[in-house]
Amino acid sequence: MEASNWTMTHPSNFILLGIPGLEAEHVWISIPFCSIYILSLLGNGLLLAVIKTEPSLHEPMYLFLCMLALADLVISTTTLPKTLCIFWFRDRAIHTNACLAQIFLIHSLTTMESGFMLAMAFDRYVAVCNPLRHSAILTNRVVAKIGLGVVMRGAVLLGPHPFLLKQLPYCRTHVISHTYCEFMALVKLACADTTVMSAYSLAVSFLAGGLDFILIVLSYILILRAVFSLPSKDARHKSLSTCGSHICVMLVFYTPALFSFLSHRFGHVAPHIHILIANMYVLFPPMMNPIIYGVRTPRIRKRALRVLGIKAS
Repeated sequence: MEASNWTMTHPSNFILLGIPGLEAEHVWISIPFCSIYILSLLGNGLLLAVIKTEPSLHEPMYLFLCMLALADLVISTTTLPKTLCIFWFRDRAIHTNACLAQIFLIHSLTTMESGFMLAMAFDRYVAVCNPLRHSAILTNRVVAKIGLGVVMRGAVLLGPHPFLLKQLPYCRTHVISHTYCEFMALVKLACADTTVMSAYSLAVSFLAGGLDFILIVLSYILILRAVFSLPSKDARHKSLSTCGSHICVMLVFYTPALFSFLSHRFGHVAPHIHILIANMYVLFPPMMNPIIYGVRTPRIRKRALRVLGIKAS
């Protein structure tokens, strides 16, 4: 009897419904989802190849961009293949361990992405406000330490999540109304007091993404103050243009992330709208990041065209 109760409250599988209310449109929704995934793989793969093969791009900004591209590749691959299996083959079952691994990868990698963006903001701050010491401050050794620190922070802060979730009893239902496993979605299925766990998740979200965002905003306030104190209009334009790509990438990342976070915890948004936004949160930035940097950075654009065998005009 005890073994039976354990099986009921600690299931071996969960069931992912996809997008409830839009089941009839799953095949049609899969077309843009699959297209975005393919573009993410190609774009980030090309970006990594371009930066690796072009010695002039072996600078802190582009090394951090490589780290961001790797995180983008892993996070989109963590979610999309299973989502497409749900849409195409109605393969909705996911093993509990795979579900918990997906939760850890999604949340730890998005935390790492936020950290890499903070590192890129710091690079822009040093480049604009202290250009003569940029190469001395951000050496390859320092860049490697910052990257390792960002990865360790994401792993340590989000590492407890799957272990905490595995201990919860799920006696209400084993069905998850989502296209992938998400921390708060599982917490809401538990038939136990999850106040402490939810508070921990909220604190981690603030200590990681929230604090990163505040520091990024502060760095750009200092950057703008330094830029507008420059005497030459051309110098101001050049300094601002070097930050433009990073600002666009930040907006693409933080806007859907903030909406998804607030709607899941405090809002009353239609379930299918929330799930679509949550998918954009993990799909859209990986597709847009290489496009933004490819279009706005001449050195990346020219090298990418050369790799593709296209003559730049």
